[in-house]
This record gives sequence, C-alpha cells and structure tokens, in this order.
Amino acid sequence: MPTPESPIGVFDSGIGGLSVLQALHAELPHQRYVYLADSGHAPYGEREPQHVIDRTMAAAEHLIVRHGIQALVVACNTATAIAIHLLRAEYPQLPLVGLEPAIKPAAQHSRNRRVGVLATRGTLQSEKFRVLHAGLAQQAEFILQPCDGLAGAIERQDEERIATLSAQYTAALGPCGVAPGCIDTVVLGCTHYPLIAPRLRTLLGPDVAMIESGAPVARQTRRILPQVGTEGTPSTRYFTTGQIGALQAAARRWLEADARVENLDLG
Repeated sequence: MPTPESPIGVFDSGIGGLSVLQALHAELPHQRYVYLADSGHAPYGEREPQHVIDRTMAAAEHLIVRHGIQALVVACNTATAIAIHLLRAEYPQLPLVGLEPAIKPAAQHSRNRRVGVLATRGTLQSEKFRVLHAGLAQQAEFILQPCDGLAGAIERQDEERIATLSAQYTAALGPCGVAPGCIDTVVLGCTHYPLIAPRLRTLLGPDVAMIESGAPVARQTRRILPQVGTEGTPSTRYFTTGQIGALQAAARRWLEADARVENLDLG
C-alpha cells in the first residue's frame, strides 16, 4: 500500500507537464515524484481520442504497478479531457488530479468579459470542455483558438517554429489589451504553453493577464493527499518514451534541474 513516502506520479504527453512539476515542487517540496513523458507519442492534442485513452491508461498502470504511487497528476489537458473519467472508474481509490483550461478563473478575472483560450484542438473539441464552456457562456465571451503544431514545436524545442506559430495564434485571437472590447485575459490551455510564457507575453502585451493551471493543480494535489510529507529528501525520477536527451534538455532549461532520464517502453 502507498505511504506518505511513496512518490506522486506526474504524467504528460511530453515535456509540457514540467510546468506542473515545477509548481508541485514549490507547493510540496518534501515529496518524491516520478515524471513520465510519453514523448514518443506526443503531442496528444492532434491524436484520435482512442489513442489518447490507450496511452493514458498504459501510463497510469505503469506508475501504479511499478512505482507504487500515492497519487497521480495527469499534467495534460487533452488526456484529462478525454480519459480522466476512465481513470477514475478504473482506480477509484487513487487520489487523482487532472487539468482543464482555467476558463472559470479567467472569466472572473476579465474586466472586459472577453477571454482568449489557446489550447490544442483535442481539448477544445472534447465533451468535457464543451460542458465547461457552456456553463460559463453567460459570464464572458470566449475566443477559442486551436493551436495546431505549437505543442509539438515546443516538444522539439524548435525555436523558429515556436516563434511562427506563437505569432500566428496570438494574432488570430484579435485585439488584446485593456481597451474596451479587447481580450484582456488569455488562458494557456495546454501545459506546454507556460514554458514559452515570456514569448507569449511579448506578443500579447504587458496588460493582458495570462492564466494557467500549474499552481492551482499543485494546491489541489496537496489537498487530496492523505498525508503530506514535511521532511525527508525530495527526489524526482524522470522517464520518457521518446529521446532521453530531449527531456534532459527540457528539464535543464525550464526547471534548472540536472535530470537523470530513463527510457521506457509502454508498448
């Protein structure tokens, strides 16, 4: 049985979940973590739903069986939108935290009641997002922008492609700023996107609020843990189904961590 010393599993389609892992380290600094990046099959946002379900279930099973995790953070908006209800049904005793685009806090924050949402097509087309969006339609106008290829470019750390797509998709939102009628709040609806937040900030302008889910997810993880560790040596193990060097470079760049990454075959 898992104990307070058991690791917390963090799963993403690739490197994007490092933005959530960073928030978890800040909120729960004494915990142990296992980070699993399914980079060999990333990004999920442009995959068929059944593919996302199969990969998510395989990753969860590995983390539970091989690592004895005490909780699982699905640090991927698309995997959460498409598969988290199946995870809850399959593992009802496992403390589980998923992500969804933070459009509710964005609506509450926006003075102009105009909110831009940058997300993957898979997230925006999911039933889970449709229900969330419909429930908030009276609170603000949401401009939904699917960002095909952006998560993949971030995954590959392709700076030229990141620059091109970031400019394209932020421009597609329309006028942004604090002037009446402008989008004054933008939701970063994929965990990859906070990794390029400085670039997005330059494109959107200094007055536009950017809302992401890392810190709220970390706080929710603290709330659902049966017991929070307060001492001991923290550690993080990194696994990837893709190239080891890519995850090592990403952890070094965005977490300033010298990660020892192990390769994993989930089938």
